[in-house]
Amino acid sequence: MRHTLPIAPQFYVTAPQPCPYLEGRMERKLFTALQGETATKLNNSLSGQGFRRSQNVLYRPSCADCAACMSARINVADFSPSKGQRRTIKRNAGLARRATSPWATEEQYDLFRTYLDSRHADGGMADMDVFEFAAMIEETPIRSRVIEYHDKQTRDLIGVCLTDVLEDGVSMVYSFYSPDRPRDGLGNYIILDHIEIARSAGLPYVYLGYWVPGSPKMGYKAKFSGLEVYMGGAWQKMRNPDDFSPDQHPLNTVPIAEQVANIALPDLSPTRR
Repeated sequence: MRHTLPIAPQFYVTAPQPCPYLEGRMERKLFTALQGETATKLNNSLSGQGFRRSQNVLYRPSCADCAACMSARINVADFSPSKGQRRTIKRNAGLARRATSPWATEEQYDLFRTYLDSRHADGGMADMDVFEFAAMIEETPIRSRVIEYHDKQTRDLIGVCLTDVLEDGVSMVYSFYSPDRPRDGLGNYIILDHIEIARSAGLPYVYLGYWVPGSPKMGYKAKFSGLEVYMGGAWQKMRNPDDFSPDQHPLNTVPIAEQVANIALPDLSPTRR
């Protein structure tokens, strides 16, 4: 009888590059590949340990001199909308949600380009062409959906979110929306709607990506009640954002080898057929 040994995922580190969130700092990422029949198991496990997905790669910040970036998620049971968030929901009552397979369209790309040119013209994705956009949407080895938001009257595409479905929640991989409605709070609305998506599906969490204390770009995430951040190897409730500092963090001196050793891997044994 032949037995196939499970292949443990290999972890790598990117070269340092300027941090997009905190001026004057350098970022570095720890990453591994998502592939084969173990992709879903690995994604579920590592997403719960602060990793994020980009196409067929899972990554987590692993900077040499900084550990300000913390993975953030909303505990759906603990979330209660603020007055401002309830107003955001009302302002966007004219939008209709449509969930589709991860397939890129020209309409999506046109909105994506308009969003980038208006909001992130000097960002790392500013030069992304239509083929790279299609790869971002379509190259997924796990269960992913594209959530579109259309104006009910004009049927125009107003917002899009690439969303992964995890065993314990939904993960908002990347979202973009029309910059022509600044008062509508579309970015916040898409998060609020994903909370409802998770609630309706009986899933306990909405994974938001990273929250960085001291970064104005990330400040909006701290306004959601029920927020939890991953630090010290565990998820912790965020009760006061001011308690977190970009200058001091308990993980900022942990060597790469120790970080990898502390990652809990799922059983990746081949499935018997």
